[in-house]
Amino acid sequence: MRVAIAGAGAVGRSVAQELLANGHEVLLVDKDPRAMRSKAVPKAEWLLADACELSSLEEAGLQRCHVVVAASGDDKVNLVVSLLAKTEFAVPRTVARVNHPANEWLFTEAWGVDVLVSTPRLMAALVEEAVTVGDLVRLFTFRQSAANLVEITLPDDSPYVGKLIRDVAWPLDVVLVAILRDSTILTPEPDRSLESGDELLLVAHEEHEAEIAHLLAPNEHP
Repeated sequence: MRVAIAGAGAVGRSVAQELLANGHEVLLVDKDPRAMRSKAVPKAEWLLADACELSSLEEAGLQRCHVVVAASGDDKVNLVVSLLAKTEFAVPRTVARVNHPANEWLFTEAWGVDVLVSTPRLMAALVEEAVTVGDLVRLFTFRQSAANLVEITLPDDSPYVGKLIRDVAWPLDVVLVAILRDSTILTPEPDRSLESGDELLLVAHEEHEAEIAHLLAPNEHP
């Protein structure tokens, strides 16, 4: 997979290193000469150019990219890059960084954004996930499918403690992705039983979140 990253700061370089480690091709684009630290990510391609300029993106060969990551520290830049990538180059997938939570409402498909990554929101979700039992925590939103990745820790008094996964009356279009138990990741096999303290990761539409919470933790969500 070929990925172009607009913004070669600390965030962009970190994303590039992870993608390269997973075997992908990466191009880093930044207009600031000080950001051209090619020795920091030697296996990536580097381009000194303004990612908000159409000519720069043509030079970068964006039409050959499968994903564009707008990772700059400027929300305006990230929106413009996402819009140009989607409308001018038909890039299949765009991921945009949100620097200021007040701007999050702008990062939609109208601006060419498929997936937004808001660090403050993600950190808040992880804090909630770490300290709550019986409450549903939204970890991530998939824009294109209107689905969310959610987590709930099974309380002691859940009616499904000791029951098999296949016996749970899951709502329609809700998928159990994984079970985290004692630092172990378990696959959600139908004949696997649930235990108190299990962290369940599910993909579900927003309209089913309250139903899931009531199903698994009815005493916390009457």
